[in-house]
Amino acid sequence: MSAFLLSVHVLAAILAIGPVSIAASMFPRFARIGLAAPDDLKAGAAAHILHQITRVYAVIGVLVPVFGIATGASNGALGDTWLIVSMILTAMAAALLIVLILPNQTRVIQALDAGADGLRDPALDGITRRLGMLTGVFNLLWVIVVVLMIYRPGSTTGVGL
Repeated sequence: MSAFLLSVHVLAAILAIGPVSIAASMFPRFARIGLAAPDDLKAGAAAHILHQITRVYAVIGVLVPVFGIATGASNGALGDTWLIVSMILTAMAAALLIVLILPNQTRVIQALDAGADGLRDPALDGITRRLGMLTGVFNLLWVIVVVLMIYRPGSTTGVGL
């Protein structure tokens, strides 16, 4: 059963977190392009699609920690430090996505829909720049989680020190 849970956990991470990371990372660039050309309705279309991908796959991404916890429980690893740190970092990444990234993307999408001129609105430019930084931190948190999942300090599998 552990192998099945681990397989679902890894597949969920690849198929859900991967698209969120990529779409959220690409959003600021395409949002800036759309805001720079408010009269061009097609210019912001990519930002709309990337925002939708980020929202939908964020919901699907809930499966990653659910199956991760189930896998840890079946392996008896829930008390291991590397797993606890991974869960904390996962919660931080989720909070960053839910509290900062998605709401700021929504603000930019609303501005695009309203035909706002991003070149004349420094607040919108600040939001898109901040989104670039936030998604970088979001992705870095996931990189650390992946390294911890593979390296597993204290593991007896031979991986790590």
